[in-house]
Amino acid sequence: MSAAPHPVIVHWGEELIDSTPETLRSLVVAARPQRVSGGLDQTPRLGLVATQAVGWLGTPGADGHREGSGTSLRLEVAGVQANEHRATISLIDTEARLAADVELRVGPSGLFHQRILLRNTGNSSYTLQSLQAAFPLPWDATELLDTTGRHLRERSPQRHTFTFGTHTRESRRGRPGADATLLLAAGRPGFGFEHGRVHGIHVAWSGNHRVIAERSTSGDAFLAGGELLLPGEVILAPGESVQSPSVIGSWGDGLTQLSARFHDEWRARPQHPRRPRPITLNTWEAVYFDHSLEKLTALADAAAGVGVERFVLDDGWFTGRRDDTAGLGDWFVDEDVWPEGLHALIDHVRERGMEFGLWVEPEMVNPDSDLARRHPDWILRGRMPLPPSARQQQVLNLAHPEAYDYISARLNALLDEYPIAYLKWDHNRDLVDAGSGPAGVSRVRTHTIAVYRLLDELKSRHPGLEIESCASGGARVDLGILDRTDRIWTSDSLDPIERLTNQKYTGLVVAPELMGMHLTSPVVHSSHRSVSLSLSGAVALFGHFGIEWDLTSVDDETRAAIAEWVALAKRIRPLIATGHVVHVDGVEPGVDVRGMIAADAASALFTITQVDSSVGHPGGRVRMPGLARDRRYRLRVVDVAASIPGPGQSPLEWAHHDTVLTGRELESVGVRPPVQFPQQATVVELIAEK
Repeated sequence: MSAAPHPVIVHWGEELIDSTPETLRSLVVAARPQRVSGGLDQTPRLGLVATQAVGWLGTPGADGHREGSGTSLRLEVAGVQANEHRATISLIDTEARLAADVELRVGPSGLFHQRILLRNTGNSSYTLQSLQAAFPLPWDATELLDTTGRHLRERSPQRHTFTFGTHTRESRRGRPGADATLLLAAGRPGFGFEHGRVHGIHVAWSGNHRVIAERSTSGDAFLAGGELLLPGEVILAPGESVQSPSVIGSWGDGLTQLSARFHDEWRARPQHPRRPRPITLNTWEAVYFDHSLEKLTALADAAAGVGVERFVLDDGWFTGRRDDTAGLGDWFVDEDVWPEGLHALIDHVRERGMEFGLWVEPEMVNPDSDLARRHPDWILRGRMPLPPSARQQQVLNLAHPEAYDYISARLNALLDEYPIAYLKWDHNRDLVDAGSGPAGVSRVRTHTIAVYRLLDELKSRHPGLEIESCASGGARVDLGILDRTDRIWTSDSLDPIERLTNQKYTGLVVAPELMGMHLTSPVVHSSHRSVSLSLSGAVALFGHFGIEWDLTSVDDETRAAIAEWVALAKRIRPLIATGHVVHVDGVEPGVDVRGMIAADAASALFTITQVDSSVGHPGGRVRMPGLARDRRYRLRVVDVAASIPGPGQSPLEWAHHDTVLTGRELESVGVRPPVQFPQQATVVELIAEK
């Protein structure tokens, strides 16, 4: 087939259900730009892999060279394979001796996936500098939303006016990073969770990445994303190819619709966790590095007593690990602390009806370890001196075959010896100057691919094994890692006030049952804020529920209250695993309202949280959107989270009345919110009448 002009994406978003072949052809014609004053004779357009050789003067879709020459690239259509939901468009540039396959796919929930495979068809090497997928935008999408943050405060939202030029967000940390944006979104000004057309993209990749929003005076506006390639990371020998990560676009009338597409499609995967998410206790904040069989078995007894189903032994169990300065890499059970291994503890945990989980950090190494002393060449570095340290540790080069084999062997040995159901897989530092050795090449990309391979192999060899992606909390949150793991540790911060925002914006992409959310101790480890159990419980409900607390230190009354929260979390977890999350716009400042609505709209749970004091007492009414508008719902305040009355406060009348409202009334009018002290929450359950 002879080459044809480069294809463009005319529309993605709302399904054009009334379109016909004739009207679609007209839509294509209607999208063609005119020639303009001062421009090229044929106005260029944003193609699938747009480059300067076709006149495109914006950010190119692909960029590279052959030892400094051969920089021009013009990929044209050589073939198309398509069905109703997927198309692979083959592109070729005979002069540049390159070919590409662009895979376009619309998923069952309406997500738009793009992936590009580039092949070197020449007889000399080709250095690829960038390869990214572009998603055109409606011209009225003039406001941008992304997220930023730091350790303990990941995914804080920020908004910008989408003006002419390029807005770029990059991660050069070897992982997405705590400051990375999980989603780059563009929409109509003032778009919120409930309203306003919005489009957004996510790069499903766990290494360096880049996303951009670009608006040109030629009339194009688009989002684009892909892997951020460091110098020399991809040099294609003759006949070799490279595939980009999947870049995923979603859209909606409001962010709630946009995020629901991500949740629904991820839940439809065959490997998505199906069984009820086990109530998890993690030992870190209970014991830190102070491991002893006596203390941990007492903690296990207390955990089982409140209904915990998974007991996770955190950092400190392996050789030489008495603090965070030594031992990483020596993945053998410490004989000084555990002379008979972990068998006694695991047997004790399992006898009490709980699964056993174990913390590991396989990609990291302390210089003070037997591994580092024997194999300094396995440490990622670009020069003779080691890179700057973080948490007293360096990073192993898992792209090194011997290092990979060693880590794989140690993890498999642990999983073969012990009945470990769950690995809490941590990644506590950024990759800095991460090369293959002095005067070597960057290994960020190959290390990331090796991590994926290791996760896949462990899952294949140990069916039923579940793995959590933790990276100083939430620094490796992306759908690349979540295609291989079973949940994320959303943040190292367990402060419920901080978690409200973090969980809200993590949930733009990540389904709630994949987000670890735990009860915290009354004085929060990360912020030293004093919080109530009712606030901690209400904020942890809408995710994979767990506990991070020394339960041996609490009194009987508190332990009974914790057990009530656990019982509630167990009762509602089918709703959490299948329901749709809603966030309510336009509430009183200082108040947060969010809900979880069953897929069949037969039930729902809403939380009303008084984050801070308001200027006046709560005014107006709290709406509860997203229910079936014509159904009637009976409202009930869930007792475990009942708010603490303020001085002179009378009872909230509707909460003590047989209150029944339609979904339309709840969405359009709502109910009076409770008067609450700051940092208090109320949980409201809604059940549809038969």
